[in-house]
Amino acid sequence: MPSVLSCLGIAGFANPLGIEPAGRVCLLLVDGLGWELLRTNSEAAPFLNSITSEPLTAGFPATTAASLSSLATGLPPGEHGLVGYTMALPGYDRAINTLTWSLYGLGPRVDLREEVVPEAFQPVPTLAERAAAAGVPIHYLGPAFHRGSGLSRAIGRGQRFHTAESLEAIREAALRWLDARPGLVYGYHPRLDAVGHVNGVASQAWRDELVSVDHGVRTLAEQLPGDTVLVVTGDHGMMDLRPNQRLDLADHPDLAAGVTLLAGEARARYLRTAPGAAGDVVDAWRSILGDRMWVWTRDEAIATGIFGPRVSDQVSERIGDVVAVAYGQVGIVQRDVDPAQARLNGHHGALTRAEQLVPLCVFSS
Repeated sequence: MPSVLSCLGIAGFANPLGIEPAGRVCLLLVDGLGWELLRTNSEAAPFLNSITSEPLTAGFPATTAASLSSLATGLPPGEHGLVGYTMALPGYDRAINTLTWSLYGLGPRVDLREEVVPEAFQPVPTLAERAAAAGVPIHYLGPAFHRGSGLSRAIGRGQRFHTAESLEAIREAALRWLDARPGLVYGYHPRLDAVGHVNGVASQAWRDELVSVDHGVRTLAEQLPGDTVLVVTGDHGMMDLRPNQRLDLADHPDLAAGVTLLAGEARARYLRTAPGAAGDVVDAWRSILGDRMWVWTRDEAIATGIFGPRVSDQVSERIGDVVAVAYGQVGIVQRDVDPAQARLNGHHGALTRAEQLVPLCVFSS
């Protein structure tokens, strides 16, 4: 986002990606568009492959809430504080689901927007606020449920929201706003990720959706007004896990022992442990999963730098006591808390190339 704002001529932003100056920019975030998946399926996405360059890294964890927050703030998760799809909250025995801003898992649906005020949870000024102050509004195009959501309030401050439920709707709205006034339009398209989770990225359904995305992006590019740069990227990649690679805590009492809360997601887990049990939990998880996962205490995980150079005390509490990150074909699920996730085929979150690398596709009209 800083590079995009810089290419529009807004002072105070660096342009490390070297995007050429333009009067208008359309930024499209395709959820689940991994670089390795794009290159492997080049025949399904010839246009995107023709405009892609070297990949970017998503950061850790490679998941939507963290990546969208990094895009919106220009900061790594250790600083913006959205360190996962689900996170531990001091004083709560259930995690927070950052996509819905509610208590995670089975049980009553509890909206946390009043108890966990999004603007206080993520207080850093957004890049959209800085752009608006410079006279360049960012028009955000996304699903209706994003309007007023906790995550939007945390990271979307300063954006002008417009509902767009499909890639076609994003294209129509983007062209309308780009024609009306030079500036920045930012569209978010979730369907590729959803199909990958349910059907798996090796499925024909996923490839068909990639074909649809490629066609939609090509059509958008062909209709852009002059002096416009189109930038397409993703928030993470994805990999498939077979049922026997999804280990459920209910079936592995040695992994469940001492764990009072399981947050994060299948391939990037944050564990809250019983008082004094963190060491035993680390030992048990390393003994059972050490050939497929890195298992660290919280301080060890922070010291690796995966969250960025700075992690505040407030943010570190959201990580829990133990961090487990997959590097092999494994994920840890908990059907007693989230039975839907336990059945998913496609997963992401960890540090592998398949999950971390996302494309940078640039087209100039």
